Amino acid sequence: MVRRVAFDIVQHLAALRRYARSLTRDVSAADDLVQQAMLNALEKRERFDPSRPLKPWLLAIVHNEFVSRIRRRAAEQRSLAEIEDAVPAVDEGGPELNLFLREVADRFAALPDPQREVLHLVAIEGLGYREAADVLGLPIGTVMSRLSRARAALREPLEGKPGLRLVVGGRD
Repeated sequence: MVRRVAFDIVQHLAALRRYARSLTRDVSAADDLVQQAMLNALEKRERFDPSRPLKPWLLAIVHNEFVSRIRRRAAEQRSLAEIEDAVPAVDEGGPELNLFLREVADRFAALPDPQREVLHLVAIEGLGYREAADVLGLPIGTVMSRLSRARAALREPLEGKPGLRLVVGGRD
């Protein structure tokens, strides 16, 4: 006889939150983790085998989401490290130019992901607007808008410093 288990995730929320808190060591991050895991569970509901207990399945989803977040963070850090390595140390310009380039790199890294993606594709990889739109699966107008906002965000706090247009492009 096959034992049927109701798909009642609410009854397991306390256990899921406890587990998430032990993984993240942060109440807010744990709540975010559980929320995303529950969305994943609802999306994958048809994959659940009702002959098995629900709680371990839900805990596995919390764990997998946690591991995915760690991997994403590590990939983002590697990407930021690559950006830092791509900014050449310039001895000719002296410490002021090095500081300026470091400030631009830091501001680039702090841009929201959508703006940083577009700016990277256009300014660093040299793609045209259409190519960047195709890569990101976005309308060309969205790419242009994000690029404009990204350039403005980099340019605004640094106005008056020479060479910025060469770094980020666009109009001064």
